[in-house]
Amino acid sequence: MKAAAQEAFGQLIDIMNDLREKCPWDKKQTIQSLRQQSIEELYELADAISDEDWKGIKEELGDLFLHLVFYAKIGQEQGQFSLEDVLKGINEKLIRRHPHVYGEVKLENAEDVKRNWEQIKLQEGKKSVLSGVPKSLPATVKAMRLQEKAKQVGFEWDNREQVWEKVEEEMQELKEAIAGGNQDQVEDEFGDVVFSLINYARFLQVDAEHALARTNQKFINRFTQMEELAREKGLELKDMNLEGMDALWNEIKAKKSSS
Repeated sequence: MKAAAQEAFGQLIDIMNDLREKCPWDKKQTIQSLRQQSIEELYELADAISDEDWKGIKEELGDLFLHLVFYAKIGQEQGQFSLEDVLKGINEKLIRRHPHVYGEVKLENAEDVKRNWEQIKLQEGKKSVLSGVPKSLPATVKAMRLQEKAKQVGFEWDNREQVWEKVEEEMQELKEAIAGGNQDQVEDEFGDVVFSLINYARFLQVDAEHALARTNQKFINRFTQMEELAREKGLELKDMNLEGMDALWNEIKAKKSSS
């Protein structure tokens, strides 16, 4: 299996070399032009994972492999690094950050591993445990990562009841900001509510990003069904009032719950 994977990976490298030399589109690509496409490919993988679409996951992983090899090819052309440098770097990092596997360190569970990982990163020169969280991460994912990293040094509530109390406290502050009429303060307090709810999701062992993605998809499904149901009744949503649309919405929910 290892030999077959190495052969397939080697073929991908050969194909990349051919494309970079012979294909007009591939020849003109830069790290900047590939950036947005890579982001799109990653989101396509995320969608496939959310849908548990294994065929799609396999395909999107292949697309990402191509992009990784593409960046390494450009890096080599620019005299910055080679694919070998990239692979050696991640191999060395994994060995260094897993002393419980490749050394004598004894760790009990996954939480111990994460705490030790963050401590090793600080020893490597990171100035903060929050270092390494990308600026451009989607806000929900970023909040989850920040909270997880802070947890590794003990900045964490003891139980979910305390976290819910914090949610209620932030909601009260939001109500007060709304009453005060200061829009900047309203936005600030609203952000605090969302951040505290994401923290509560962690204590419920819920992936807040995935939960919201599921809700978004549920809304899309129900809204499009509502549009179809309206057309079946000879209606258009734009000509209906909220009460009428709500009745259609509830009809769809009832069908879903009875199925």
